[in-house]
Amino acid sequence: MSEDRDPHTEHRDCPFCRVDLEEVIIDNDLVFARFDRFPVSRGHLLIIPKRHFADYFEASRQEKMALMEVIDQAKRFLHNRFCPDGYNIGVNIGEAAGQTVMHLHVHVISRYTGDVPDPRGGIRGVIAERQHGGNW
Repeated sequence: MSEDRDPHTEHRDCPFCRVDLEEVIIDNDLVFARFDRFPVSRGHLLIIPKRHFADYFEASRQEKMALMEVIDQAKRFLHNRFCPDGYNIGVNIGEAAGQTVMHLHVHVISRYTGDVPDPRGGIRGVIAERQHGGNW
């Protein structure tokens, strides 16, 4: 991937700017997908823009459309390969939200019946104490 990139937008210390082409599962002009190196489930994929930027809200309209296209392709890929029972799709934006690599990436996480004791609430569980709602 990196040989196809504009050298002005590549960040040498970024693990998503240095990608082994053999890891790429799905690719278009603006984004690519690969398996997460630290998966939380079988089939955990990352959808990553080729341009280096940290925040989803910095993405161009075209990049957002490309992300959605690859998310749809990723779902088909995961369904055909792993037959999961469900999916979580999520983006961490900023350190307070858990972002550790400051290059935008979207998690597509395959979910399986029984993988957690009580999956109700899904991504609401990122703040476990408030998973079932609360007053502010």
